[in-house]
Amino acid sequence: MLKHAIEDFFHFLQIERGLSDNTLQSYGRDLKHYMECIEKSGQKQAWEAVSRNDIMGFLYILKDEGKSSSTISRHVSAIRTFHQFLIREQIVTHDASLHIETPKRERKLPDVLSQKEVESLLDIQKNTALAVRNKAMLELLYATGLRVTELITLKVSDLHLTMGFVQCLGKGSKERIVPLGDVAKSATENYLETSRQKLIKNNKQETALFVNQHGRPLSRQGFWKILKSLVQDAGINKTITPHTLRHSFATHLLENGADLRVVQEMLGHADISTTQIYTHVTKTRLKDMYKTYHPRA
Repeated sequence: MLKHAIEDFFHFLQIERGLSDNTLQSYGRDLKHYMECIEKSGQKQAWEAVSRNDIMGFLYILKDEGKSSSTISRHVSAIRTFHQFLIREQIVTHDASLHIETPKRERKLPDVLSQKEVESLLDIQKNTALAVRNKAMLELLYATGLRVTELITLKVSDLHLTMGFVQCLGKGSKERIVPLGDVAKSATENYLETSRQKLIKNNKQETALFVNQHGRPLSRQGFWKILKSLVQDAGINKTITPHTLRHSFATHLLENGADLRVVQEMLGHADISTTQIYTHVTKTRLKDMYKTYHPRA
């Protein structure tokens, strides 16, 4: 059956490749859709019978469904990796995904906050345990450019405040060390000294750095709700996602003269071409500022 090979593939991804839960879920959705379309043809009972034309037919279905080029590219990547696995495990004798071209991805510029908007967002004046935690989270996120998943999976032991850096586990279980600025360091110390103990009073053994009001590790959904509320409080009229602070971190570093390779290292990008999108952002912002402020623009 088609399904058995996919189950074996996920076992391989989880155990041997050590992919994150988010990546595994993404592969799962894409390959489930792919398998369903192959099954609907009614003629393919084994992966050996799947041809290049079947894969192309599936990609045309995605296009007809109005999927973006980046979504189709993601599907192609999942399909290629899966068919390479089938070859490796000798489940099939040919790679049906060979020579399948990835559609050209649209380079959409990420939304970023201005430095003034960041200051408004981080200006949290309340002194409750949750407010102090929120201040520490956002300061840390903006100071390091961590992904939200990296932030909420931080343990107290990952902090090295005396030496001024934080250790995190990124995509593909790759560990990296990111410097921590004085403001973020101070906000984090304040959270540890005054608020975290109050939040974990009924769960003293908790090792997660950032916890919810019940003393349990904060979830992605929990962080998203907190951020939406803080954006509203700051009066910022922009569509902001948890990734926006990461985009703003990178953009502001480059605007202030940071080296692209250094930014790549701090973001944990495997390929510098991923980081180069921020150079386009800074050029666009410079043009906008020129048009706004130059008297003859």
